[in-house]
Amino acid sequence: MHMSDALLSPAVGGVMWVASAAAVGLSVKKMDGGKGDSAFDEKKIPIMGVMGAFVFAGQMINFTIPGTGSSGHIGGGILLAALLGPAPALIALASVLLIQCLFFADGGLLAYGCNVFNMGVIPCIGAYTLIYKPLIKKGLNKGNITFAAILAVVVGLLVGAFCVVLETLASGITELPFSTFTALMLPIHLAIGLGEGIVTAAVLCFVHSARPELLNSTVAEAKLDAAVNTKKVLVVFGVLTLVVAGLLSLFASAYPDGLEWSMEKTAGTAELEREGNVYEAAAGVVEKTAFMPDYGFRAPEGEEASEAGTAVAGIIGSIITVLLAGGLGFIIHAVRRKKAVAQ
Repeated sequence: MHMSDALLSPAVGGVMWVASAAAVGLSVKKMDGGKGDSAFDEKKIPIMGVMGAFVFAGQMINFTIPGTGSSGHIGGGILLAALLGPAPALIALASVLLIQCLFFADGGLLAYGCNVFNMGVIPCIGAYTLIYKPLIKKGLNKGNITFAAILAVVVGLLVGAFCVVLETLASGITELPFSTFTALMLPIHLAIGLGEGIVTAAVLCFVHSARPELLNSTVAEAKLDAAVNTKKVLVVFGVLTLVVAGLLSLFASAYPDGLEWSMEKTAGTAELEREGNVYEAAAGVVEKTAFMPDYGFRAPEGEEASEAGTAVAGIIGSIITVLLAGGLGFIIHAVRRKKAVAQ
């Protein structure tokens, strides 16, 4: 559901940049010792990096929606929030989306604020806080985890999809009339949400079996006990990330994702174009930074890119995500510790 710049006016794109920057800034403040935060600690920094990379890799795997000619991929917001808490989850997911945009030209730079809001703020802050957490407080068992995860993912994705429609409407994108676009976006993302919800529930149930303290500490907003060893979880998801990014990504569905499918059904194309200085400037930045656009090697004009490029892009992107998401977690923790010493 990564939006491109052509789906937005500069005004709407700018407003959503401000909104998402504010949400990320508040999340940083909360992790830095803001009121009510006690769940973030140094033991979750490696989890922040590794699970961020797992989500990056997972987003490369489009799964087919039977009978539609469309596909979908996980967003990862609820998964990250359930393991880390809403604030660290949003920062990790914003890192994933930034890497995808700048290095792989997936999602526009002008649209980055919208993508962070639709795919990050809504599930990590909204759906987690209003749906997943209240349901899971009734009992942390596999049945509740499964129900809460699927419902939170579905609702979060549907709200995010509807926000895409509203953002294109506010931008005056006449090729995508509101009623038609909505009638396509919501049903297809309901199906995608069910698929992602099942994947999210399966992952969380595994974590519950291997290290239930991770889920317990997040729900209780408490630090992990010093005796809790997270090495097994980190190794498992580190290996899974490499397998997904380097191998399974080669077998991703070739069908357009839910947003592209809806655009094609509505406007007859998934490649809308806009002209203007803002669009050209944003595209120019991404053109300079994207060393593997579309998750592959650059191929000579008229030739197809090597499939090996997808695997390489997945592995490189996952490593960068570990460094960025984990690095941000470390920096925030270091600043927090420095403030505590100074007081």
